[in-house]
Amino acid sequence: MAMAALASVNPVAQAKNGDTHITGIGVEQTIDCNESTLIVLGNNNRINALGTCWAVTVQGSSNVVVADNVVNDITVYGWDQTVFYKNGAPIVWDRGRELGMTNRIDRVPA
Repeated sequence: MAMAALASVNPVAQAKNGDTHITGIGVEQTIDCNESTLIVLGNNNRINALGTCWAVTVQGSSNVVVADNVVNDITVYGWDQTVFYKNGAPIVWDRGRELGMTNRIDRVPA
């Protein structure tokens, strides 16, 4: 009986379809995350992510992402990557650091 009651409760946040993919070199862009995943691939990109992101994934090198809010996770591949988030408590998975590369992932003041 308790299981049926739990199954009917809606989660506070969940991923949406319509992830945003930004691929390139030297792209400077401000986007609305729209509660979806932001995926940045390339080098030297500068992305401001407004609103709430379900997740942020970054691959390449020397990318900078500043996100207003990240709900679920931040995953970073590569080196010299910077991901700052102002709100949220995402799981941080720094694959680059696991391989001896330097990345910066941190919460910053809103």
